[in-house]
Amino acid sequence: MCSSDLSEDCLFLNVFTPSQVRAAGPRRSGPHYPVMVWIHGGALVTGESNDYIPAKLVQDGVTVVTINYRLGALGFLAHPALADANGQSGDYGLMDQQAALRWVQHNIAAFGGNPHNVTIFGESAGGLSTLSQVASPQARGLFDQAIVESGSYNLKQASLSSAEAAGEAFAAKAGCASQTAACLRSLPVSAILASENTAGYTPNINSEVLPETLQTAFATGDFNRVPIINGTNHDEWRLFVALSELEGNPVTAANYQSMISSTLGVPAAVAAVIAAKYPLSGFPSPSVALGAVGTDAIFACPALTTDQSVSRFVPTFAYEFNDENAPEEFLPAVSFPYGAAHASEIQYLMDLPTAAFPATLSAQQQPLASIMKGYWTNFAKRGFP
Repeated sequence: MCSSDLSEDCLFLNVFTPSQVRAAGPRRSGPHYPVMVWIHGGALVTGESNDYIPAKLVQDGVTVVTINYRLGALGFLAHPALADANGQSGDYGLMDQQAALRWVQHNIAAFGGNPHNVTIFGESAGGLSTLSQVASPQARGLFDQAIVESGSYNLKQASLSSAEAAGEAFAAKAGCASQTAACLRSLPVSAILASENTAGYTPNINSEVLPETLQTAFATGDFNRVPIINGTNHDEWRLFVALSELEGNPVTAANYQSMISSTLGVPAAVAAVIAAKYPLSGFPSPSVALGAVGTDAIFACPALTTDQSVSRFVPTFAYEFNDENAPEEFLPAVSFPYGAAHASEIQYLMDLPTAAFPATLSAQQQPLASIMKGYWTNFAKRGFP
């Protein structure tokens, strides 16, 4: 499954070319444009390439490819019965992304793109995927730059044994007590969806795809050494606080510490210490306070760790997106302002045709969008924003 119709026949990609290429036809000779390959987000369980229209980037003189890859259990379930001849399983979605990058290497010149200047970029799970490709030895030579938007949230991947144990629990829940590959492969998509982890998946250690955690790879320099842009949004976690409120579980003064505990997976005593560092008196509402805690712990601090590690080895550019009035295109209004929430920067770079609450950037926001597009496409053109 990697598209909205739940079909497994979905490993396609879209190519967007500058108008000069389209006018001359697909076999245009002459100089080729830098290529940007977009890896969509969605916690590795939702999303598809068609959710994004990168015309704004293409106008700046780049060829953009948006790709699909397998999601959820079909893309990231590790299980001993699914292991290859070397005993490795999981990370199939990352392999799909690499297959798309190999397609770009072999075919993009026919669409006016330069296979020798490829930038991968993605947001959220797409950003995590981008970091995973930076760390993957199997992706070496498939790209030349990387842009990571809000993707540093999972730097310590599960071991193969841990991931396969989770896979065995999935199999039992889905009705495959036999734990055989034949049973798993015979499951209908509906059964897989009913049993998979709807909260999201993350890659696992796999000696072929990810031999070590991202944190270790970046700290030791054992990664594909390309220039990197890595950034986060000022109010990332407010999106998830809003989801909780919309599901009937708002943050209050009474449950603030317990919400910190459940958000970060820490004991009550640790949550109390964190609450003292982020006192409710310092924020306009408990929801905004929890948003700050989650943003710092889950996104900002891991991104800083990544920056400090990779900058020892490659040119590294860090950013924070901070338009406090960024439109929220994914969720309805809640009791607090979204600010610069998770995913809110995407609309400054691309159009989102499937947005639930489509918005138009204001006259004041358009210059910021132009600057951001320039940073992204300049980086794709020459490795420097």
